[in-house]
Formats: sequence, C-alpha cells, structure tokens
Amino acid sequence: MLWSVIKIVVFLGLILAASFAAMHLLSLEGGVKIVMAGYEINLTPLNAIIGLVVLLLALWLLLKLGGLLVALLRFINGDETAMSRYFDRNRQEKGYRALTEGMMALASGEGKLAMSRAARAEKYLHKPELTNLLTAQAAELTGDRRTAEEVYKRLLKNDKTRFVGVRGLLKQKLEEGDTDTALKLAETAFGLKPTHVEVQDTLLQLQTGQCDWKGARETLNAKLKHGSLPRDLHRRRDAILSLAEAREIAEENSTIDAKEAAIEANRLSPHLVPAAVLAAQAYIEEGSKRYATRVVRKAWESQPHPDLAAAFAAIEPDETPAQRLKRFAKLFKLSPDHREVRLIEAELQIAAEDFPAARRALGTLAETDPDARSLTIMAAIERGAGANDTVVKGWLARAVAASRGPQWICDNCQHIHAEWAPTCGNCHAVDTLEWRAAPGSAPAMPTGVAMLPLIVGAIEDRPAPPVSETGDPSTKDSAANGTSDAEIVDAEIVADPAETAADDLASEPEAADPKEETRA
Repeated sequence: MLWSVIKIVVFLGLILAASFAAMHLLSLEGGVKIVMAGYEINLTPLNAIIGLVVLLLALWLLLKLGGLLVALLRFINGDETAMSRYFDRNRQEKGYRALTEGMMALASGEGKLAMSRAARAEKYLHKPELTNLLTAQAAELTGDRRTAEEVYKRLLKNDKTRFVGVRGLLKQKLEEGDTDTALKLAETAFGLKPTHVEVQDTLLQLQTGQCDWKGARETLNAKLKHGSLPRDLHRRRDAILSLAEAREIAEENSTIDAKEAAIEANRLSPHLVPAAVLAAQAYIEEGSKRYATRVVRKAWESQPHPDLAAAFAAIEPDETPAQRLKRFAKLFKLSPDHREVRLIEAELQIAAEDFPAARRALGTLAETDPDARSLTIMAAIERGAGANDTVVKGWLARAVAASRGPQWICDNCQHIHAEWAPTCGNCHAVDTLEWRAAPGSAPAMPTGVAMLPLIVGAIEDRPAPPVSETGDPSTKDSAANGTSDAEIVDAEIVADPAETAADDLASEPEAADPKEETRA
C-alpha cells in the first residue's frame, strides 16, 4: 500500500517537473539557429529539444534495422542467431511433444502410433539415442522383430547407447531360444555394465544352463562384489555351483578333482544336503570314515534327509541290522522328534525283523500324517506281524492315494524333480529346489480312490498282540501257516507303493511275493 502511494507521488512529481520545464522553455527568448548548405533553420528552444529527441529515435531505429539485416544475412548463411534459436525452440517443442505422444502410445499398446510419433520426433529433434529406442520398442510391440533388430544394431554404433542395443538384442535372442548367441551378448553387456543386476542374473542363468560352472561362479563373485547379493546367500549358491562342478568332474572320471570339489562345496555350505552326501562319498572312497561321519552329522542337525541316511549307512556297508541300529541311534538323538527319523528308524527295525519296535518307532504317522512311504512301511509291519493279505492290501490301497511325501520341488515354478539339481529343469532358476511335500492328488480310477479299501480289503482293527513275561510284545504266531517271520518279511518294500498296490490288486492273495531286503 505504501509503495503504491510512493509510486503515485513520484509519477505526479515527474509530470509537474516536465510541465514546469516546458513552460520555462516557452518563456525563454532566442532559440537555435542551424545553417547548412545555404539553408538556415531557426528553432525555438522547445522545438530544438523535440527535434533532438526525434533525431535520437531515428538513429535508434536505423541501428535496429541494420542489426536485423545482419541477422537475416547470418540466418541465411546458417549461423546461430536469435531467429535460428527461435525456430530451433519451435522444432524442439514439436519434437518433444511427438516423443511424449509416442511414449504414451507405447504404454497404451498402440505400436503403430508410437512408431509414427517416433519418426516425427526424429524429424524435429535429430536425437537417435531417444527416438531409436522408442522405434525399437514400438516395432517389438507390433511384431516387427526385423525392424527392431535393425534399430538395436544402429544403437551399437554410439558409445552412449551401445549397452541399450546389446540388451535389446539379448532379449530378442532369449525369446528366440538362441542361448549361444544370448550368452555372448550377455557377456558383452556384463562387460559394459558389470553392476547391472538384470544382466548379472541373465548371464548367471545362461552360464548354468550351459553348465559353465566356473564362469557362473565368477559371475556370482561379481554379484557379491557389487553388492547385489548377500554374503550368506553367496556362500550357499557358490557351494551349489561347486557341487554341480564336482558332479560334472565325476562324470568325466576325474576322481581326485571331483573329491576336492565336493569337499569344497561342503565346506562352503555344510548344511546343504547334496553337498554333504557327495563329500561323505568322497571321504568313504578315501577311507576316511570319521570325516564322512562328521559331514553327515553336521548336515543331519540342520535337516534329516533320507539321502543323508543312505550315505551314513554306506560308511559301514557290511554291518548287521542290529549293528546299524546301534550306530544310527547316535544320529537319531540329534533330532529325535523329526518325522524322517521315525521313518528311518521304523525301516531299520523292519530290517532287523523287530516289527513291534518298528510299529512303536512309526507311531501315529500313518494316521496323523500319512504319505506313501509311511503307509507302505505300515503295510510291511503288518505283513511282518503276520496279518492277512486283506489288512496289508488295505494299507497299500491307502498308499496309492496318499501324498508322495517330501520331494525336491522348485519354489519358483513348483516343478517336482526326481533328484536334486543346481537349477530347475523347468524354469532354469538357480538354487530354487527345496525338500518339502507337494500337494497330493488322488489317482484317476473308474471306481474312485474311496472304493479301494472295499476292493482289496479294509484295514481291520486287530487286538494287540500278547505281551510276554519280559514285557515285549510278541508277534502273531505264524507256525500255523508253516512259515517264520523272517520268511514272511525277508524283503524290502518297494520305493513306489503305487506299483506295489497295483501288483497286489492284479494277483491272488496267496500269490503275495515279498522282495529281497527292507529299505534302509
């Protein structure tokens, strides 16, 4: 408010001053006399001042017209001028507007519109590092892979856009399934930008797919160096790649190198079950049973596993069932309540022909957490205890419909693998296999799974066997059948209960023929 008042006062003061100056000039006598080339001009003081102002304005206009003429000549010559900058700004505005419209069209899935806007943007901007990328992506969207490839190759000529071009070609080769060329492009992209996480993962996946375990370990070390992988996860995956390398070396009959690689893999990740199994086998071949036992025990503390039990049994292959039970007892104490421990102990008791002890070891697993393995073991116990074929086949019928139990399953795509592998055989992801149970599915049968016990015999509730004076339950007397328990269960229950049940369903009850030895 105060500033507005001051400006009004100053304006009025200037007007008053100009008025007094004009009045003073009018009151003055005399004037200005100009004589030139025989002409004489007399001007009053006021006219002289007005003429001076007009002369100055004319001179200013003349200078401006001269500058405009010079600028026009420079513009025609191609030099940078205010006029050229004006037209440049106009072209840039049109180019960036077209580029924006092209990006919006690309995001909305309008490939042809995006390509036309990209061409328009290139016409005004002359920046191929921007417009070529938009053109390539729009060409891919419309299915014109040839044009996209040509544009990506043009990007390779510029140092600033070379990585973008290599990455675009890499994606194209991956989609085409050309893994050999894709691997070379991934290595080139990794050399240009070793910190790029997507390129690191792609290169690692391609190297593992080509079984280049040494190169994959180098890429893994680069991921750790650039901070894109935690140290504990790096150790585990490095152990997995070392284990895969050891397997490949073993296939090439290079025994010493395979042993060293297996031991190195176990050192990097002692709790990795496949690494512990392979390292234990290497120690067993060397005759170092104590080290083999130590390796298995270390992995068993983390996760009891049937492969670890098999490796532990292989340490003393010639021992009797009783000796094996005694040696396994130390292993069982590490995880006494684990499901795998109860199953393995039941299998060992069956091998020792102590069927009541096998039943106690199995507990209620066949009822509370049934799977094909626990139900098959229960069938073996019933067979060894002298139950009739109807009861045994009832258990086997349930095993057919039960879950397969824990298996190696990919966490990424849920693909089930028969054995452990460093990469998933379906999605090719690294270190995604986990030992867990998959959702079970009942087999497709005309009469339905629920009818199986009615076809082959229901599971009957039998009275508990009589207890001897020593307090141990005794098995059912099989003398009436003319056979002993060892003759009845001198066998291994086969790994796939579905095949066993199918064989029993197709045969007569009297034709049951047990296998040779019980699985341990």
